[in-house]
Amino acid sequence: MQVTQTHSEGLRHEYKIVVPVSDLDARVDSRVTELKNTVQLKGFRPGKVPPAHLKKLYGRSLMAEAIEALVRETNAKIVTDNGYKLAMEPKVTMPEAEDEIEGVLKGQSDLSYTVALEVLPPITLADFKSIKLERPVAEVTEAEVDEAVGRIAEQNRPYAAKPEGGKVAERDRVTVSFTGTVDGEPFEGGTGDDIPVLVGSNTFIPGFEPQLIGMGAGETRTVTVEFPKNYLSEKLAGKTAVFEVTAKSIETPGELTVDDAFAKSLGLESLDKLKDAIKDRLNREHAGASRQKVKRVLLDRLDEMHKFQAPPTLIEDEFNNVWKTVLSDLESQNKTFADEGTTEEKAREEYRTIADRRVRLGLVLAEIGEKNNIKVTDEELGRAAAERARQFPGQEQQVWEYYRKNPQALASMRAPIYEEKVVDFLLELASVTDKPVSREELFKAEDDEEASA
Repeated sequence: MQVTQTHSEGLRHEYKIVVPVSDLDARVDSRVTELKNTVQLKGFRPGKVPPAHLKKLYGRSLMAEAIEALVRETNAKIVTDNGYKLAMEPKVTMPEAEDEIEGVLKGQSDLSYTVALEVLPPITLADFKSIKLERPVAEVTEAEVDEAVGRIAEQNRPYAAKPEGGKVAERDRVTVSFTGTVDGEPFEGGTGDDIPVLVGSNTFIPGFEPQLIGMGAGETRTVTVEFPKNYLSEKLAGKTAVFEVTAKSIETPGELTVDDAFAKSLGLESLDKLKDAIKDRLNREHAGASRQKVKRVLLDRLDEMHKFQAPPTLIEDEFNNVWKTVLSDLESQNKTFADEGTTEEKAREEYRTIADRRVRLGLVLAEIGEKNNIKVTDEELGRAAAERARQFPGQEQQVWEYYRKNPQALASMRAPIYEEKVVDFLLELASVTDKPVSREELFKAEDDEEASA
């Protein structure tokens, strides 16, 4: 067998392999010998079928099998001998001419094919102990806890039917049915039955709730509103809509005392326990935001410290995935690139840069994990699956069974867990200083970063 490198540029290599027909025949003859002792054919005693007869019957399929095994072994040898780490599966190109293919399968011609490889670049890891990071941390204040208690109380405020003849007032909860039109035509989402509206909550189209004030139960009123110019649906944005609204029932808010009894109604022992639970939740929110902030800065540092050529095919695959999402989002919002203040060409350039960064960072994190023996255990995967199941109340068992029966789905959780473990490892090595900030600063910074990502 002759292996000749025909191309080498950057991370792409190509080899031409020529396999003499004698080598292929030897492989086929070896398989025929194995089959002779196991195959059973009518008219022949076990183990007595002539090899020539077996070769006549199964020659083509055995040759195809031999070629497949030889290609697999040869590819592996090329990778091993050259110390390559593959970025993707080798691309094998077999002869296209029918007579050439037939000659190989009949054992009359040498096999000549090419294999193209795209390999991972060598990565020189930086000194992670030289990284200096600031981690924003925000203390949970009593005022935040009290505000959260107030929101929970408001969500659990009791409502009672308004006395007969009562009219809708601010803070009342009115159940309505409505039919809406734009330019005299009904529109999608413009009708509803038995929809509760908390007057003053500003959860409906601006101007809708105030026009319900003064209605009585059973009354129908025409409500005219204007959709915001930045409304999600382009067909409705800035348009005037007319609703025929019927008030089905009216409820008025009752008194609510935030005390131990209220906490017990929520399943906690006392108001202090409720506040403790809320404070724990807020602390977790703060910790999560701090983690995301410092992780983002850490990834920026890794990006700056590791500049190398990433495999073009991996970048292209990542770009295509990102680009599909971009186009889908624009379509769902009925927007164009011009609406986003850019052009398709500029957007493609921007997202290709993002794809390149993602691929390089992924390779760097993988290299760090490999060099430092960071692994994801089955126990960690199991905990992740259990956590995912808890996110679907009432369906926990079905979700758990799904992951248990689908190894690929379970394996899909391995990558994010692996990434977090590598990040933890790096944060231990880096010099991280906590920087006190307010809750507003903590979450505002996070929102700004997401908007610019």
